[in-house]
Amino acid sequence: MRPDIWQKVQDTAEWLQSRIRNREPRIGLVLGSGLGALADRLSDPVVIPTSEIPLWPVSTVSGHRGRIVSGGLDGVPVLVQQGRVHYYEGYGMDEVVFAVRVFAGLGIRSLIITNASGALNPDFSPGDLMLITDHLNAMGVNPLVGPNDDRFGPRFPDMSAPYDPEYLRIAGAAAEAEKIRVRNGVLVAVTGPSYETAAEVRMLRLLGGDAVCMSTVPEVIAAVHLGLRVLGVSCITNLSTGLSDTRLHHAEVEEGARRVAEDFHRLIRRVVKAIHPGRPG
Repeated sequence: MRPDIWQKVQDTAEWLQSRIRNREPRIGLVLGSGLGALADRLSDPVVIPTSEIPLWPVSTVSGHRGRIVSGGLDGVPVLVQQGRVHYYEGYGMDEVVFAVRVFAGLGIRSLIITNASGALNPDFSPGDLMLITDHLNAMGVNPLVGPNDDRFGPRFPDMSAPYDPEYLRIAGAAAEAEKIRVRNGVLVAVTGPSYETAAEVRMLRLLGGDAVCMSTVPEVIAAVHLGLRVLGVSCITNLSTGLSDTRLHHAEVEEGARRVAEDFHRLIRRVVKAIHPGRPG
């Protein structure tokens, strides 16, 4: 972590706060590939392209619109990152987790983080939603490497429960109420941008992974370091290499996310209301 990151985070948080009408967002949402349409459903939205935000890294990937949207989700003030940046784009880890740190700088203490992922577990199918119970960091890098800034969090943060057990219980109950089938599983993060080989898929499955992605885990590590409570949801968009005969491409990932979008939206809306009951209307 570079020593000037704290000040950059504070400056950006202050800039954003002045443009979201002094709202106090209760929950931060990070929306993965093909899942960004949830931000279009917010009431009284304030939309800010990330290209206009000082110091904010800009996404270069299709399916990531590159916007911050402030608004209400069924009466709950939320702040949505509609399009993240990835390590494979050439950004450093401080930039990959910058949004999470800014969210914390705005007073957010609850984070719902989502992604599109490929199934490692042969029992999973495209269109499944997976509640992330734990993760494996197979990226070979950690966002906390370097001098620690105690204002963010401790030198050695505990990772025994990175995904909040109470939020997992809430999400499971929400899925049952909405009659949405959800899976529970372990997420593996790799650097990408190449998709995994069949041998790599077999290895990751042997290590205990149920789904694989190219994001999320660094953001969760930073969030835990900051003391945030985290819920993680993966949209299973495809079977990983070797589990089907289909050749993988990003358009398939985006289309898979769009197919499950309605279930995803209903689940997240119910979870948000359960975590922080909002104002009527």
